[in-house]
Amino acid sequence: MTLRDLHDAARAALDPVHYDYVAGGAGEERALAANARAFDRYALLPRVLSGATRRETAVDLPGARGAAPVVVAPTAFHRLLHPDGERATARAAAAEGAVLVTGVAATTAVPAGVAAAREAAPDPAVWFLLYPHPRREVTEALVRRAEGAGCTALVVTADSPRFGRRTRDLRNGFDDLPPGYAAENMRDLPGAPPGALTDIPMHPAASWRDFAETVGATSLPVWVKGVLHPADARLAVEHGAAGVIVSNHGGRQCDSAAASVDCLPAVVEAVAGAVPVLLDGGVRRGGDVAVALALGAAAVGVGRPVLWGLAAEGEAGVRQVLRTLLDEYDHTLALCGGRRNADLSADMVVRGDAPWWGEAAW
Repeated sequence: MTLRDLHDAARAALDPVHYDYVAGGAGEERALAANARAFDRYALLPRVLSGATRRETAVDLPGARGAAPVVVAPTAFHRLLHPDGERATARAAAAEGAVLVTGVAATTAVPAGVAAAREAAPDPAVWFLLYPHPRREVTEALVRRAEGAGCTALVVTADSPRFGRRTRDLRNGFDDLPPGYAAENMRDLPGAPPGALTDIPMHPAASWRDFAETVGATSLPVWVKGVLHPADARLAVEHGAAGVIVSNHGGRQCDSAAASVDCLPAVVEAVAGAVPVLLDGGVRRGGDVAVALALGAAAVGVGRPVLWGLAAEGEAGVRQVLRTLLDEYDHTLALCGGRRNADLSADMVVRGDAPWWGEAAW
C-alpha cells in the first residue's frame, strides 16, 4: 500500500466523525491545505558525482541520539483509531528508530506507552507533550509522570492559548471522547479525587516565564512547539529551550497561520545554530523531508499519515508509513548526491509557483 492507499483504507474503516476529527482543521481549513500545498512550491537542485553507496541519515537530537530524521508528531486519541492505540504506535516508532512524541491527550498512559516502545527497542526515545496548565502543580505533576515513565524529553505546546474552532467537529458535535476512552495521562493529578480525570484547559495567559519554569523543573531537555515567528524562536533560546519545532499545529488552531515550511528558513536563521529546529505540517513524501532538511530542519514530524497507517493496519501500518518516508528520503538524498543529511543545503532549494494535485486532508 502507498501512503495514499493507507489514507483511503483508514477513511473506509473509521467512524466518519472520528475520521473528520483527524483529517479536519480550523475554520475553512486554509492553514491545513497550505501546509501540504507549500511543499509543491519547493524543488531541489541535485548535486552530482558526490554521493556514496550508503548514506548516513541518523540525527542526534536533545533527548534522542541516533534517531531517524522522521519523528512521530504528537497526535491525540489513538485508541479511537485502533484498539492497540498508542501502544501500537510506540512499538512501530521504536522498531523504525523514530522518536515518538506522546502526551497529555493520549488514550494510553505514558508508562504503558514507554513500556510498549521498549518491547521493540532496548532504548527508545519517547518524548512527552505538555499543554501549559493554569495550575502550576498540575504541570509539575505531569513533568514528574513523564520523568518516571522514562521519557527522554519534554515538548511544550506554545500555540494554543485557546482551542481552535474546528468546523468539522462543531458540525459533528464531537466535543468529548465516547465512553470507555479517556486522556489517561490526566488521571490522578493534584486537586482531583483518586482515579478522577483533570481537564486539559487552554491557558491564554501562559508566558515565556512559565516555559522557563518548566525548563528549570526538570533535567530533561525541553522543546517548544508551535513557533512560526523568528522573534519567538530567539525568545525560546533565551528561555532555555533545547530545540524549536516550527509548526502551525497541523492547521488545527489559527486558520490564518502561514504554512510551516514557509516559516522554517527564518526560524533557522533566528536560532543561528544554538538549538536544533524541527518542522511538522504537510510532510507527505520523502522529498518533503529532503526539502525541510535542506532548509535547515534537523528532522521532521509526521502526524496524520501515521494515524492513517494506524487506523488501516495497526502497528504494521505505522511501520509502513515510517519506512516508506525514510526509504523515500534516503533515495532522494542519494539522487541529490548526498552522503549525509548535512549535504543538503539551502542553495539546493528553489521556490516557485506549482499546481496542486493532491488532497490536503490526507
